[in-house]
Amino acid sequence: MKIFNKSKNTIIAQNVFLADTFWTRMKGLLGSEEIVAGEALVITNCQSIHMFFMRFAIDAIFVDGQDRVVGLAGSIKPFYLSPVFFRSKYVIELKSGTIVATKTSLQDQLEWRKSTSEDVGWSPLPQGAYRPRAWRSGGRKRQ
Repeated sequence: MKIFNKSKNTIIAQNVFLADTFWTRMKGLLGSEEIVAGEALVITNCQSIHMFFMRFAIDAIFVDGQDRVVGLAGSIKPFYLSPVFFRSKYVIELKSGTIVATKTSLQDQLEWRKSTSEDVGWSPLPQGAYRPRAWRSGGRKRQ
């Protein structure tokens, strides 16, 4: 799946992984070396995030139940906390700089789209290819 910003006509992430269980939500990106441009981890039922024990900064887009952006936290550094966004239903964690690069802003309308091989820049990861450690154990792609 990919996440598309309908308001700006931009792709936010092409390879989306979902953390929707207790363990995958708790682990998030902990233990990962990096998050690659074009990839995202979506954590469900999330109104804020922490960066305790993280090794790199990330961007976070907080989204409500109607897939509208209700909060932005750019370049959150390791050992920091994000603000709390009470209307958020899920958060999209991305490579630092993605919010600026995609021109994402508050109230933008997002859309989940199925990825196809015709998508510009899309390439499926082969079996056994690198995935951040947090995604290998329990995280799954949103179908």
